[in-house]
Amino acid sequence: MVRWTGAEEWPARSLLGVLSPPARAELLGLGTGMRFEAGSVLLREGMTDRHALLLLSGFAKVTATVENGESSLLAVRVGGDIVGEMAAMDGAPRSATVTACGPLAARVLPTGVLRELLVRRPEVSMALTGIVSDRLRWANRRRLDFRGYPAKVRLARLLVELVTAYGRSRDGVLVIGCRLTQPELATLIGAAETTIHKGLRELREEGLLETGYRTTTVRNLPGLRELADLTHERP
Repeated sequence: MVRWTGAEEWPARSLLGVLSPPARAELLGLGTGMRFEAGSVLLREGMTDRHALLLLSGFAKVTATVENGESSLLAVRVGGDIVGEMAAMDGAPRSATVTACGPLAARVLPTGVLRELLVRRPEVSMALTGIVSDRLRWANRRRLDFRGYPAKVRLARLLVELVTAYGRSRDGVLVIGCRLTQPELATLIGAAETTIHKGLRELREEGLLETGYRTTTVRNLPGLRELADLTHERP
């Protein structure tokens, strides 16, 4: 059984991160706790089940099938995030597949339970609305970036967003808390894998990044934001 101990920390922009302690505690007390192993499918595209999943820990990838039948990475989700909320609210088939990328803990929220909470706790309803809006804005930015920026700048913009949402401070630098391969980064910014390889190498040479085995560390966030043309936006 998955239990919340109260010691966990979640990203500030995740659902659990934005809620007040009383609302967070009430949300964490709902549903059923489950654990998933790496590779487990949490939600499957096209299915008509309607529950949502509140991620407590771990990391998951959101993918969808494109016209040629291949799977395309749409987003990443980590502990503190909610997934499956669209089907829970509108009853439509799942629009994407969510897969655990390592050991993952979650709470399964039946649609009725989630709806009742949103009526009872306007704070949760407003927070969830804000998160859905943020995700739509994120998707829109990806589409606009494809037209307005070269690949290296698109990569920098994505890395800034990832470190802002999921970064953790460690020894004076910021470590991105979700692990993405070069092919996955390529999918997210609409570039060839060779272009990603070249872009990461240049960012390392410029002292902006450090990469290791499935880890990315931002060594100079102001410099990365400047390259990404994001200095005018809030951190």
